[in-house]
Amino acid sequence: MRDTIDAPAERPLGPALRNGWREKCPRCGSGKLFDGYLKVRDGCDFCGQDFTHHRADDAPSWLTIIIIGHLIAPILLATYQVVDLPVWAHVVIWPTLAMVGIILLLQRVKGGVIAFQWSKRMHGFDDWASSRCLDLRTSRLPLRRGGQRSRVTPSSIDD
Repeated sequence: MRDTIDAPAERPLGPALRNGWREKCPRCGSGKLFDGYLKVRDGCDFCGQDFTHHRADDAPSWLTIIIIGHLIAPILLATYQVVDLPVWAHVVIWPTLAMVGIILLLQRVKGGVIAFQWSKRMHGFDDWASSRCLDLRTSRLPLRRGGQRSRVTPSSIDD
């Protein structure tokens, strides 16, 4: 007789992203997500969610630059057409505005990326699969005669 495998419960994306934007735990919304400016805590103090396996990498930086660029470029072009500023003013205003925007957004965007990963059960945030001894999608059986590996299938586990 085979055991049935229940699918894990759905994790709502909206509340998770809102909690990540607020720099809070995407699971409970109470615990702090960061220890410093961009240093992610090892886990949530309230619900115990583990954050050590998150993989935000370059996504927050990339998204922040895209957002700030799309906000500043139209303002820069409109200002250039309306007001005749000297070159030194452009050199001072726009990089300063970009840096302030990046500093304000980067941590929040990183929180959103981590919350997205938690919600979609990416990169170790899947409690259900990590509790199983064999992950049917990636695990392989030991080598058979002839050096061939065979994929793990439900029938090979029942044997």
